[in-house]
Amino acid sequence: MPHILHMDASARPGIAGTDHHGSHSRQLSHHFVSQWQSRRACDTVTYRDIGQHPPSFISHDWIASAFTPEAQRKPWMKEALKESDQLVDELIASDILVIGTPLYNFGMPAALKAWVDQIIRAERTVGIDRNNPLDPYIPGLTDRERHAVILTARGGVNMAPGQAMAHMNHLEPNLVSALEFIGITRIHTIAIEGQEIGGDVLAQSIAQARQNVERLVRELQAAMQDMPTPEPV
Repeated sequence: MPHILHMDASARPGIAGTDHHGSHSRQLSHHFVSQWQSRRACDTVTYRDIGQHPPSFISHDWIASAFTPEAQRKPWMKEALKESDQLVDELIASDILVIGTPLYNFGMPAALKAWVDQIIRAERTVGIDRNNPLDPYIPGLTDRERHAVILTARGGVNMAPGQAMAHMNHLEPNLVSALEFIGITRIHTIAIEGQEIGGDVLAQSIAQARQNVERLVRELQAAMQDMPTPEPV
């Protein structure tokens, strides 16, 4: 039975189309999860709103603790890694990671970067082969197939790979690099564009993105149909 980790990174707490100044990335991520659960109601979801409750930035104590072997960590070191351990545990438990995030100033929001820094952990999500100094890193999340669904909202247009403004978009490429580094390689991206332009450009982009979300849900559920869904009690 697939488990979804659903995260929103927008600083806007509301959902576009429902709330004034609502978030388009939240609209997409909630649409994905609602479409999923409408077809597989028994699949479980963990929700984390990092846009409203950002993870801590890593600190000197965090670094010292993370790079100390677990058996040698002092109590203060374990406390320094407590939040990171919870975030890593949530990620490891998931089969599908759904991230709703806006593009802020060419990259990811600070809250999402803080999450990335918390979950890339030596000996937890990344192994280190000290006998291979030229290529020592071993992805740690390869025990089973996991998918990441990155649902974004951009103010501009033509920022997808291969398009005219792609060189200004460092959001999806950064996230893809981080997730592949830890072993999540089945990555799907859908975006809304034209938020700052508005009008028909935005409306058409929203409609297309929502259709793409619905199509992706069907495709992923078909691929996972061998994972049993419990009978309702």
